[in-house]
Amino acid sequence: MSSNVTAVSYGLKLSLPDIQRLRSLLTAAGLSVGAETRAGDARFEVYAADCALEAKLEADLDGALEAESAAAPAAIAARLDGPRHVLAASGIDGVDTALVPAALRSAPRKFLIMDVDSTLIQQEVIELLAAYAGKREEVTAVTEAAMRGELDFAQSLHARVAVLAGLPADVVEKVRAEVKLTQGAAELVAAFQAAGHAVAVVSGGFNQILRPIAEDLGLHYWIANELEIVDGALTGKVLGDVIDRAAKEKYLREWAAAEGIPMEHTIAVGDGANDLDMLGAAGIGIAFNAKPAVRAVADAAVNLPYLDAVRYIAGV
Repeated sequence: MSSNVTAVSYGLKLSLPDIQRLRSLLTAAGLSVGAETRAGDARFEVYAADCALEAKLEADLDGALEAESAAAPAAIAARLDGPRHVLAASGIDGVDTALVPAALRSAPRKFLIMDVDSTLIQQEVIELLAAYAGKREEVTAVTEAAMRGELDFAQSLHARVAVLAGLPADVVEKVRAEVKLTQGAAELVAAFQAAGHAVAVVSGGFNQILRPIAEDLGLHYWIANELEIVDGALTGKVLGDVIDRAAKEKYLREWAAAEGIPMEHTIAVGDGANDLDMLGAAGIGIAFNAKPAVRAVADAAVNLPYLDAVRYIAGV
């Protein structure tokens, strides 16, 4: 029987008893464990196990396929959701597990799309800008509410950008110097690109900050909002349509299609509520140090400070 998912577990430490427990949980959840590998480095460790559904469960899924082909993906997702929750409740502190379709991990070309603020980079740029207007605490509270999904993202963005009105344009350069990539971000992008995969970022932040980062990393695609600057000062407005959760999914679909990569072979990574549509549309959606509401619905969660953990989930 060919494997149809790979269980990828990752944490700062993975002891032999931890791996034995994970193996037992996979079996108890109805998965047959095949080839196993270990990877990682001094920062974190990874255990991957190729798994197949047991014959009876495979037959159940075949029945779903024959009964209603349109419902088959949902049936498969629901069937695999059981093992995911069993593993999430494994009781192994600091260890998370992703159940990844084998077809995605073995795909010849994949498409990785990521959020920027608090994902590709460590900071929230709007908060750094607001500090120059003496409004950082106020803007941080609004940002956190928006990322939890409590506020409309576009409306909250306009409100937050409005406090920047009158700031000299050179604050953009100052903030750009403060921005730091997330640990493992450059390594993740380089690994995907070296393997021939496409990498993109889509951001509710700002092109003026993102542009040099995207160019330095050599990203295939990138987009963010554009701050309006008139006579050397920020106007407190953004130009054009806001990059919100719907736009993020739209660009994922458009760019993947442009690369000829099916949606089943896409990986989306983000941390906030405005990433939910893109995480749900991708072949696998990964919540990176995310808000609880995002972790609850994502296919996988990385709760490590290292973004390159994503490469092990994707099989790159």
